[in-house]
Amino acid sequence: MEFEPALQQATLIKRYKRFLADVIDEQGNTFTLHCPNTGAMTGCATPGDRVWYSTSASKTRKYPHTWELTETAAGDLICVNTLRANTLAREAIAAGNIAELAGYTTLRQEVKYGTERSRIDIMLQAVDRVNCYIEVKSVTLLEHQQGYFPDAVTERGQKHLRELINVVAGGERAVLLFAVLHSGINQVSPARHIDTRYSQLISEALNKGVEIFAWKAELSPQGMSLKMPLPFSV
Repeated sequence: MEFEPALQQATLIKRYKRFLADVIDEQGNTFTLHCPNTGAMTGCATPGDRVWYSTSASKTRKYPHTWELTETAAGDLICVNTLRANTLAREAIAAGNIAELAGYTTLRQEVKYGTERSRIDIMLQAVDRVNCYIEVKSVTLLEHQQGYFPDAVTERGQKHLRELINVVAGGERAVLLFAVLHSGINQVSPARHIDTRYSQLISEALNKGVEIFAWKAELSPQGMSLKMPLPFSV
C-alpha cells in the first residue's frame, strides 16, 4: 500500500487518553493527532521520536491527522496504526505472496462466526477446499532483540484463539497471521511475561491444528507491504 497523500512528519510531545497524541511540526506548530492504537505501544511512543501522520480530507473529523509511523532514536520504523495490518494482509494474500494462503478464489472480510460472537478478519474460500479463517494481529513490541505479542493483556485476543481452535475442531482451516510492523523485529514469540493465558492458548492452538505465520512488513513514509516470513516460536 502507498500513502496518498504523502505522510507529513512531526516530533512527538506525548501520547495520552489512548487515542490522542500531541506533536510539534518543523515550523513550530503544536497540534493533536488521532492515535489509532489501543495497546500499550511500549517503545513506540517515546517523547522526542519522529512521527509520520496522514491527513483526512473529511471536514467533520475533530482530529483530521492520524498517527501512522514512529521513527525511534535507534532508527527503527514502526507502524502504530493497527488498522493497517489487515490491509497489508489482504494485499499480500491477493498478490499470492504468502504461498501457504494461495489458491483461494474468494476473500471476504469481517465475517461473523464462532460461539463467542466474533468477526474473522479474513475468510478465504474456494470450491475445492474448506474455508480458511484468518485472524490478523500486528506486532510492534521489541524487547531484547525479540518481537512479542501482545503488548498488554488481551482478553479479545484470547477469545480469538478459542474461536480459531473451534474452527479446526469443526473441520475447517484456521490461521493466526502476525503482521510484524517494526523494522527491528526479526523473530516473534507470544509474550508469556505479559499475558500468560494468551501464551498458553497459543500452545494449545498449535497442538490442535491452528496454523501460525509471522510476516514482516517493509516500512517507509511512502508506503509499506508484507515482504518476508519470520520465525515464530512458543
